[in-house]
Amino acid sequence: IIAPVAIHLNIDPLWFALLIAINLQTSFLTPPFGFSLFYLKASAPSNLKLMDIYRGIMPFVGIQIIVLALLISFPAISLWLPNLMG
Repeated sequence: IIAPVAIHLNIDPLWFALLIAINLQTSFLTPPFGFSLFYLKASAPSNLKLMDIYRGIMPFVGIQIIVLALLISFPAISLWLPNLMG
């Protein structure tokens, strides 16, 4: 739905898709719809609380946000390998 708009605005489709993928990956780790968190809770020992899992994922969410900010600021990071391949 939004790909034609991005292409019309001369946004690289590969870079745009990568940003969307990283955003989706981050959404699987953040409340309220952190599906990965619920899968982890189901497979974790019963004495592990959901709040402990929330605290444990915070560094990973922070890293993903930093990577997302870097890719937005410097799109060449995500495009160097495809450009190298031709």
